[in-house]
Amino acid sequence: MVGVRAVGKGVGLVLTILATLFTGTGFALLGLVERGHVAWMDLWPAAVLGGASLAAWGVLRRWLPTGDPLLLPIAALLCGLGLVLIARLAPNFLARQVLWVILGLGVMLAVALLPPASHNLRWLRRYRYTWLTLGLLLLSLTLLFGVNPSGYGARLWLGLSRVYFQPSELLKVVMVVFLASYLSEKRELLAVGGTRIGPWRLPPLPHLGPLLLMWGFSVVLLGWQRDLGAALLFFGTFLAMLYAATGREVYVWMGVGLFLISAFAGYQLFDHVRLRVDAWWDPWPEASGRAFQIVQSLLAFAAGGVLGQGIGQGYPTFIPVVHSDFAFAAVGEEMGLLGTLAVVALFAILVYRGFRAALAVENAFAALLAVGLSTMLGLQALVIMGGTLKVVPLTGVTLPFVSYGGSSLVMSFVVLGLLLRVSAMFVETHYAK
Repeated sequence: MVGVRAVGKGVGLVLTILATLFTGTGFALLGLVERGHVAWMDLWPAAVLGGASLAAWGVLRRWLPTGDPLLLPIAALLCGLGLVLIARLAPNFLARQVLWVILGLGVMLAVALLPPASHNLRWLRRYRYTWLTLGLLLLSLTLLFGVNPSGYGARLWLGLSRVYFQPSELLKVVMVVFLASYLSEKRELLAVGGTRIGPWRLPPLPHLGPLLLMWGFSVVLLGWQRDLGAALLFFGTFLAMLYAATGREVYVWMGVGLFLISAFAGYQLFDHVRLRVDAWWDPWPEASGRAFQIVQSLLAFAAGGVLGQGIGQGYPTFIPVVHSDFAFAAVGEEMGLLGTLAVVALFAILVYRGFRAALAVENAFAALLAVGLSTMLGLQALVIMGGTLKVVPLTGVTLPFVSYGGSSLVMSFVVLGLLLRVSAMFVETHYAK
């Protein structure tokens, strides 16, 4: 037991150091390209990220030694990549993003290092309706007081003294908490089913109804705000958790049918959805107009080739809002196919480690929570990466840990903290036997 844990701790430290060195190398290369030399001031974001990450590793080693040792280094590496990209693409936002990273690491530690009496996450499960109501209330407030920091577009943020927060990011997490709590209590009833129609047995509506009502209300609010990317994440995460809790394929097929109906209705009703679908289907007729972003994204990937143009040597700034929605395209142009595959691999490992903990932990709520959070994180990355490659219609979501955005970054660290807590439960249970 001691040997396995010691190896895990050593791997976590080494990988965190490597993530810091990668970030420092990226900033050094950027300084060489832009000014022909490397100044110490060029490396300050890497030093801050490295110091904060190593401090977080030390705290976790002291107070949560059984947590998964790979989660923090992966997040640190993705954040380092994001800081390099923001310094390259939107340097005015770099200091702000560094502050968000530090805040995110602090929130991650606060979530992961819960009091011992709360090690089974009772504080989340017991107050599921409270968390959900709070999230829906904040999201509803954006309908009345919502703003957009850029001055145009969908008003999805709440602002206070030039600090903006996107409530839909919080709602994604509290919705997963609510679903995990509800499904862990009702999964046996939902798995047995109620009315039989042909070869399928439909679920008992008294138990499935409240679940669908809460989820439907959230999606309606998001659709009203035109934040359809978040609605898609809700939908996919909801189906994954429902299938994980019951093991019944009928829910998946019903969900796919509902998704197709909703997609068709959205295409007919919302110009924003119609624009995204048309640009995905055939962007070239409007390459200089409404489909300009996706066309420039495709050209960026083509220009990157296998090895990329090199950090600071491509032209990803031709893509509007590249530091947020199209960060993956910037990776493709300046780091090439190898860089994009590395990013995909990092997210795949992150999701795998979450599923690994979910499969092993004995607490049903914690297992479903890990499934939901891992699915949401992986689906969000998959949707935005596929959107920039024109594999799926583009949605307005960010690449977790990489894209610019404080709300998304902090909530991604909240997800990481919860996964660390669940993974610690897995290890403690496993080695206690």
